[in-house]
Amino acid sequence: MSDTALGQIILLNGASSAGKSTLCRAIQAAADVPLLQFSLDFFMFGHGVLPARREEGGEFAWAVMRRKLFKGYFGCLAALAQAGNNLVVDYIIETPEQFVRLTETLRPFDVFFVGVHCPLPELERRERQRGDRPVGDARKDFQTVHTFSAYDFEIDSTLAAETNAATVLEAWRQRKRPGVFAQS
Repeated sequence: MSDTALGQIILLNGASSAGKSTLCRAIQAAADVPLLQFSLDFFMFGHGVLPARREEGGEFAWAVMRRKLFKGYFGCLAALAQAGNNLVVDYIIETPEQFVRLTETLRPFDVFFVGVHCPLPELERRERQRGDRPVGDARKDFQTVHTFSAYDFEIDSTLAAETNAATVLEAWRQRKRPGVFAQS
């Protein structure tokens, strides 16, 4: 890839605790091209990026910060790919509006959109085991996360991450263009 080429994006979408971050790391380790792993979790959990949620209303209210954070996050993905970086990204698309914003932002790029599926009992088991997410997030996501679009490829995250990584990378190499994001 030349320095002027746009980066490519492997975007994993699935419920909380579906194994997206683990799969991202496995894909990154197995890929034959450099992939930057990028996750909204980097902003959310234990990295000190967000200020403490101190108020119910006003500038420190989560509803206010959330909208700006997501808009900025989508812009970060586009900026990294615009600079020629290949990305492997995990995300939870929560609403049709988020899907539209994300597809509009990433339309100029080659996005390989992967659905990460996991049965609800396993999601809830993983959520309890993790202990770092509100109980019930996985169930809420399970009911909606795969309802906004078709995918370029889908996997079952109860399989080993290394197995799924190899399968995703092979499908990525063999993909037909344009993908779902270019068609949305």
